[in-house]
Amino acid sequence: MLPIRNLWLIFSQTVTVLLAILFIITTLKPEWLKRTGPLGALPSSVSQPLLPASPNVVVQQAPHTRTLADTTAGGSQGFAYAAKVAAPAVVNIFTSKQVRSTELRQQDPFFRYFFGDRTPREENISSLGSGVIVSADGYVLTNNHVIEGADQIEIALNDGRKAQAKVVGTDPETDLAVIKIEGEDLPLITFSQPEQMQVGDAVLAIGNPFGVGQTVTAGIVSALGRSHLGINIFENFIQTDAAINLGNSGGALVNANGELLGINTAIYSRDGGSLGIGFAIPVSTARQVMEQIITRGQVVRGYIGVDPQDLSPALSAALQIKVTQGVVIRGVVPNGPADKAGIKPGDVLIAINNKAVKDNVEVLNTVAALSPGKSTSLKVLRNNEPLELSVIVAKRPPAQRR
Repeated sequence: MLPIRNLWLIFSQTVTVLLAILFIITTLKPEWLKRTGPLGALPSSVSQPLLPASPNVVVQQAPHTRTLADTTAGGSQGFAYAAKVAAPAVVNIFTSKQVRSTELRQQDPFFRYFFGDRTPREENISSLGSGVIVSADGYVLTNNHVIEGADQIEIALNDGRKAQAKVVGTDPETDLAVIKIEGEDLPLITFSQPEQMQVGDAVLAIGNPFGVGQTVTAGIVSALGRSHLGINIFENFIQTDAAINLGNSGGALVNANGELLGINTAIYSRDGGSLGIGFAIPVSTARQVMEQIITRGQVVRGYIGVDPQDLSPALSAALQIKVTQGVVIRGVVPNGPADKAGIKPGDVLIAINNKAVKDNVEVLNTVAALSPGKSTSLKVLRNNEPLELSVIVAKRPPAQRR
């Protein structure tokens, strides 16, 4: 009789060999282990409706809305769907302008000390950016800083076509511009419904970073309504972590359906590369600016001629002001609309047309939306006493981009 120890060794070795064979089959031939027939199939009741069918009941399947789950590797189409829909309408923009060499170099004292005053000569400076075709007529949305001062603008479509573009109009205060190209069967992008956008939505940034060609990067909406950044005068940015680099300016930020959410315009960066903090102008702003530029040739905004400052709790306490929301008028433009209406420095503006205002940005946007030539009611506090004044809104003077 074999010792118990030998029996245990034989048993353990046999089990080890069987487990090894099972592992190999599971890895290389898993179909050999699938059970078929009644025991391997799901019960038929699982695939049946929970309620009996009735001719009086109509079941309508809701249309599928693409979500973040659809845009991952597990989705049937992933981000390829949005890229396929939106990318053809995103174009590369190449600009050039002639400058005199002295404008670039002879302002530098170091250059003048060693090289003296040189004879001026013309130099060609090129830059690149992106744009989005938004109409069959060839209108293209982009950033003002992409085409600002350019003598020549060339557009390169995703299908290889090239065209010369002309400037229709610009709006430096939102850093938007509209240019136009001629062509047939131009690919268009679809505008999204901005009210449906939420923080956490999946997005793509499409553009021409560093001139390498059209590139698609993915991320999410990190924040909405970003302002006080000092980038533009009118700010209401979408923040995203989708990589946006030099050359992406003017490109498209789209959702998982390939619909336009915004125009990529700026990044937070220490060295020019992406740090995961990019900003896009929302499509609602871009559309309003575009329509005014196309129909009027410029953007018309209201103006009352005041210099407002946010009323912080600390400032409110220091000035012994009874309210905590509103803006303090730091200055008034002489002979401007507010000056003629009787607004004085130190007044606290708390409402415009009976709509309460809470900060500088809201005052700026509310006044800009007013129609020039119309009378507007301003509610202010002067020495903590309420006062209502009427002001005739003027047209906001043009401003150069900072």
